[in-house]
Amino acid sequence: MDRKLVLDTETTGVSIKNGDRIIEIGIVELIDHKITEQYYHQFTNPERQISSEAIAVHGIENEFVQDKPIFQNIATELLEFIQDSPLIIHNASFDMSFLNYELKLINHPPLNNEIIDTLLLARTKYPGSPANLNALCRRFNIDLSQRVKHGALLDAELLALVYQKLISSDKKYELDLKPKTLQTNNITHKEIEIQYRNFEIPAEDLAAHKTMLENIPNNLWQNHN
Repeated sequence: MDRKLVLDTETTGVSIKNGDRIIEIGIVELIDHKITEQYYHQFTNPERQISSEAIAVHGIENEFVQDKPIFQNIATELLEFIQDSPLIIHNASFDMSFLNYELKLINHPPLNNEIIDTLLLARTKYPGSPANLNALCRRFNIDLSQRVKHGALLDAELLALVYQKLISSDKKYELDLKPKTLQTNNITHKEIEIQYRNFEIPAEDLAAHKTMLENIPNNLWQNHN
């Protein structure tokens, strides 16, 4: 049995050097390249303010996390779920730096799991092309209509399908990512409907899109999301 975990986090900002902390963790389990019903999802109280820039990205307000557990109180459950499974992460250095920072604060050793970085996979497979999660979902015709704001669990589910597409075009490895609603911590993650479409994009639209992407700053938020 090949168990891998697709992981994503949301944070108060982009830098642990500035004391930024994790506020949401979402993990989806893959067994033999297929998504299972097992997942981990938790909001946490970062014990500091969430930056306005971060709120604009994920929409998680300071008031919402005030009554959530601190990381120390969820660490045992989190680590028991992760175990020694390989972790699939988009822009892994970002999420891993935050996870290991949180572990350091509670005097726990850093994670030493195998890391599979889908950002590096995408850049290797499609050099020169946009490699953020939105761009990859569009490349593989994955419906993004539910991604109004970023969310750790929703993004982990989307990344699970992206990962499968990145590693193989063989239909026998198709992920069984069924539409569902996950109700956790008073947050409802709406149904994810994966739709496959066959169409040709006009050359002028592709050129306009390329121009727009070239004008987007190349920063951590872009690569992570």
